[in-house]
Amino acid sequence: MKPGLPTAMERPHFIGIGGAGMSGIAKILAQRGAQVAGSDSRDSETAQALRAHGATVHIGHAAGHLADDSTCVVVSSAIRADNPELARAAELGIPVVHRSDALAGLMDGLRPIAVAGTHGKTTTTSMLAVSLSALGLDPSYAIGGDLDAPGSNAHHGEGDIFVAEADESDRTFHKYSPQVAIILNAELDHHANYASIEEIYESFETFVGKIVPGGTLVVAHGQEGAAEIARRVAGQEGLTVVTYGEDEDADVRITKITPRGLTSEVTVVLDGRMLTFTVSVPGRHYAHNAVAALAAGVALGIPAHNLASALGKYTGVKRRLQLKGEAAGVQVIDSYAHHPTEMTADLEAIRGAAGDSRILVVFQPHLFSRTQELGKEMGQALALADASVVLEIYPAREDPIPGITSELIIAAARSAGADVTAEHDKAAVADVIAGMAKPGDLVLTMGAGDVTDLGPAILARLSS
Repeated sequence: MKPGLPTAMERPHFIGIGGAGMSGIAKILAQRGAQVAGSDSRDSETAQALRAHGATVHIGHAAGHLADDSTCVVVSSAIRADNPELARAAELGIPVVHRSDALAGLMDGLRPIAVAGTHGKTTTTSMLAVSLSALGLDPSYAIGGDLDAPGSNAHHGEGDIFVAEADESDRTFHKYSPQVAIILNAELDHHANYASIEEIYESFETFVGKIVPGGTLVVAHGQEGAAEIARRVAGQEGLTVVTYGEDEDADVRITKITPRGLTSEVTVVLDGRMLTFTVSVPGRHYAHNAVAALAAGVALGIPAHNLASALGKYTGVKRRLQLKGEAAGVQVIDSYAHHPTEMTADLEAIRGAAGDSRILVVFQPHLFSRTQELGKEMGQALALADASVVLEIYPAREDPIPGITSELIIAAARSAGADVTAEHDKAAVADVIAGMAKPGDLVLTMGAGDVTDLGPAILARLSS
């Protein structure tokens, strides 16, 4: 077996192997020589990509899918206690390992960069993975989204750097001990696990406390939550704090962001030197993500001018303002935005690139708990579009909450002056959009659920 494979991971079984986080770890283990197996509720391109790496992927969940000689069972926080494979693991005495512990084990002996924040983790992690690879450093990485093809969310590299997305949603990012950590922002989200913004701050403080002695925290200067965490950890022994942002006193200062269609040109001052580079996605928030990646790479000793040039190689990640196609003069773009701050940022970015074109949004709320707490703000964000179609809530791992429906968002959007259509039948959306769209319009499918599947259907309907 290749070096760096923990003994307990020689024959792992993943429950929910097709998930973004789980599939990445499974792929790295397979590339390191493990005999990987697992199950998922449905077949997918990700499952097929894992099979190409030698993994056994079962469809559906059944006790018989778990091999008796499995060395561990890997689960995420989304796996319910009554899963039959989990019950079978208990009968056989097979250890159960959380996804975060498995990922932490893969980082052992390497130089990890952990990317945290309420928004922007996947994009920033992807920017680092692509740029470090372009420089020939061959990093390992685990990302919460595909770069360019199914299964491209992870890689076992021969270099000594490991770039990982650090998920705060269930506090599992406390398991990592990075050499460099990034905090892009900190806002109240994941309401099933955090009761207040104070709990969010405390959780991020714990994460910072896991940075290895002599390590570096890269933190957004102008974002209120991130700046609060920076204040709280100031003076922590053995920790270097590097700030970035547009404020005069930021350590890495952004002096100019110039929109150029669906790209941006960014100028920064770092250690007294001016650098200008291209970010191949539109919007101020993506420019800030790129600068965070730049600061993190420099903290690992990579020359700033080399990394700035390499960041131009990044061309986006699936579902982050990804152009799905054009039909009848209408462009269809996919957005993963599901928190009001993300929705606002993506809509402002597209507005800046759209000129006089109309923006039509198909929005699918994600999670009942998030809608309960932030539904009003989601509706207000939709007022930035020219017209919106709002679907039912995508439940993901949650059970319904009485009285919480997408009507909360629709009412708030209309109160904010938005043109909103409620659509309970997802299959009807392509026809609805085809009736609304005109040549030159931009259509955004927006949300973290299966709304992404509507892009091809809308394009096909427009073509017909």
